[in-house]
Amino acid sequence: MDDIIRACSALNFLNPECPREQWIQIGMAAKSAGLSFDDFHNWSKSAANYEGEKDCRKVWKSFHAGAITSATLFSFARNNGWNDSSNENYLISQKRLMTPHGKYKSENRNAIDIWNRCLPAPSTHEYILQKQGISDGLRCYPHSEPVLTISGKNIANYLVIPCLQEGELQTLQFIPPDKGGKKLNLPGASFNDGYFTVGEIGELIYLCEGIGQAWSVNKVSGCGCVVSFGAGRIKTVAIALRAKYSSARLVIVSDRGKEQMVCDIATGIGCQWIEMPETMPDKSDVNDYALQFGHEELHHLLTLLKSPEMRYKLLSGSDLYNTPPMRWIVQGVLPSEGMAALYGESGSGKSFLILDMAFAVAQGEENWFGLRVTKTPVTYVCLEGESGIGKRIKAWRQYFNKPIPEKLLFVTQPFDLLSGDVTDLANAIVSAGSVGGLVIIDTLNRAVPGADENSSVDMGNIIAAVKKLQGLIGGLVLLVHHSGKDKSKGLRGHSSLYAALDGAIEVIKTDTRREWCVAKSKDDITGNSYPFNLEIIKIGVDDNKQEITSCVVLFDSSNSMLSKRISLSRNQKFALNEIDKQFLNVSDVDKEGAPTLSRCLSFDKAVSVVAEIMPTDAKHRKLRAQEAIAGLVEKKYLAMSGDSLWRI
Repeated sequence: MDDIIRACSALNFLNPECPREQWIQIGMAAKSAGLSFDDFHNWSKSAANYEGEKDCRKVWKSFHAGAITSATLFSFARNNGWNDSSNENYLISQKRLMTPHGKYKSENRNAIDIWNRCLPAPSTHEYILQKQGISDGLRCYPHSEPVLTISGKNIANYLVIPCLQEGELQTLQFIPPDKGGKKLNLPGASFNDGYFTVGEIGELIYLCEGIGQAWSVNKVSGCGCVVSFGAGRIKTVAIALRAKYSSARLVIVSDRGKEQMVCDIATGIGCQWIEMPETMPDKSDVNDYALQFGHEELHHLLTLLKSPEMRYKLLSGSDLYNTPPMRWIVQGVLPSEGMAALYGESGSGKSFLILDMAFAVAQGEENWFGLRVTKTPVTYVCLEGESGIGKRIKAWRQYFNKPIPEKLLFVTQPFDLLSGDVTDLANAIVSAGSVGGLVIIDTLNRAVPGADENSSVDMGNIIAAVKKLQGLIGGLVLLVHHSGKDKSKGLRGHSSLYAALDGAIEVIKTDTRREWCVAKSKDDITGNSYPFNLEIIKIGVDDNKQEITSCVVLFDSSNSMLSKRISLSRNQKFALNEIDKQFLNVSDVDKEGAPTLSRCLSFDKAVSVVAEIMPTDAKHRKLRAQEAIAGLVEKKYLAMSGDSLWRI
C-alpha cells in the first residue's frame, strides 16, 4: 500500500499538460508501478489539453507493464523537485483517502482539506491587481501552512480558485502571483461538470475560459460570468449551464484563435458567442482587450454577438407586422409562389381561359379581368389538345393584334410527373431563363398516367412531385384539372390535393353563361366570380376550303356587376365569404326564379351559417347576419326569389 501511495505522490507531482510523448511514458511507468487506470485518468483529466476518457483508456490499454519501469516515474518526479519526504502532509492525506485496495474513497476530499487551510484572498493580491479583478469567493494558500508542492512549485501565496458543482467543491486551480506564471490544477481531482461564477447568474450568462476574462466581462456587463477552467472544458460547462439555466441566454466568450471551436460548440447547443477582433494577437483574451483599449471598448465588443444558423427562425409580432405584402401573379387569385389549380368540367372553356391568362401574364398586361397582373415568364406544358394549341395562338394573335410574348414558352412532348421527367423539365426551364415564373401543366390527368387520383397514396406522390418541381424552379406551378362527378365537391380525386393548394380557380359553364370564380385564395377573399364568353374567330381555311376556327376569351360585361359594385362592409365580406363556401356544397339548383343550374341556398340557412361567424356579441349575431345578407342582395352580389338565394 505504501508503494502505491508513493507512486501516486510521484504521479500527482507531475504536470499532466506535458507533451503527449512524455505523457505516454509517464502512463507506462505508472502502470508498471501498480497504479490503476483510475489513478492515471484522474491525473490526466485535470489538464487543459485532456482529450477525453475514451482516448485516455485506449492509450492505457496499449501499455504493457514492464515496458517502462516504475523507476522512470520516480525519475521524472525527482527531476521536477519531488522526494519522498518533501510533501508529508500530502502523502498522509493521500493515504487517508485510499481504501485497502488502493482506490480513492472520495475524489474531492483532498481539495476540501487544502481549501480549508486557505485564507480569504486579499484584494491587493498581485494577480488580482494585474487583471483589475475582485477577490470575491477566492482564497490564498498561506505560508503558515505546511509546504504544498504541485508540479515542483511551492504554491504558498498562490491565488486559489474553487471549482464547484451544485455548491460542492470538486477541485482547485492555483494561480501564481508573478506575471506569466503557469496556472496549476490540483492533481488527482476532477473538475467534473463544475465551474466558478463571478457575479450573479441571471437572464444572461457569459462563459469564459479563465477568471481574468470573467472579471472584465462582469465589470462592463453586470451579468454573471462563468469560468470553465480552460478551453477544453468550455463544451462541458456550456452543456451543464444550458441544462440548469434553460431559459437564460448563454454567450461564450472566445479567446483569439479559438473562434472555430467556440462556433462549433455554440452551434451544437444553440447559443451565441463573441469573437476577438482579428487585429488582436493569438491567444489574447477580453481581459487583454480591456486593459489595452478600455472597458468602454469592451462593452462595445460585447454587443457584436454572433449566432448560429438555426433551422427554425423565431419571429416576433413586430417582425411579422413589418413583413412585405404577399406577391401575386394575379392579384388576390394566384400567388407568386406555391401550387395552384384551375379546374372545371369538360367543355367549360378552361383551356382557352388558362391560355388567355398565360398571354396576359407573359405579356405583362395591366390587368386580367380587372385584376392586377405581374409580368412573369410562363412555361405551358400542353398535354391535352396539343394539335389545337397552335390554332388558339393564331386566334389570340389575330383578334388582339398583339405580338406573341417572348416569355411564353410551350412543351408539347409527353411528360410524367411521377418520373425523372420532373428534373429534366426543371433543367429546361432553368436553361431558358424562366426560373421563378409560372408553370402550367394541362392537364394533371395526362401528367400522371396510370395513377389513381382517388388514392391518398398516389395523390400524396403527385403532390410531392409538384412540390419538387416548384422547389427546383421557384415560382408557381398551376395544374389544370377536371371537376368531379359531384360538381359541388370541386376538384376530382382525393381531397388532399385541394388542401395542398395555395390558390384555386373554378371554371363554371351553364346554359346561359360561363364564369370563373376564386374557389381558394391564399390570404385573400374567395368567391368573387368573373363571367366570360368564348368568341369564335376565323383563322383560315383548310385544303377543302372549310373554315378553320378557334376561340378567344372575352370578359362578359353583360353578365357582370363588377364594374358597378359598391365596396362591401366588414360584415358583408364575412357573410359573402361564408355563403360562397356553402354554395360549393349545396345540391339545390333551378329553384323558382333562379337561372338554370344556379346553386341556391335558403335565406334561413344563409342567416344561420353567417350568424355563427359574425364578429359581434351572441345577442345581435342573427340580426347582423340578416342585415349583411340584405346588403349583398342590394349591392347585386346575391339575388333572391322567395326563400332562395343565388350568386350573381
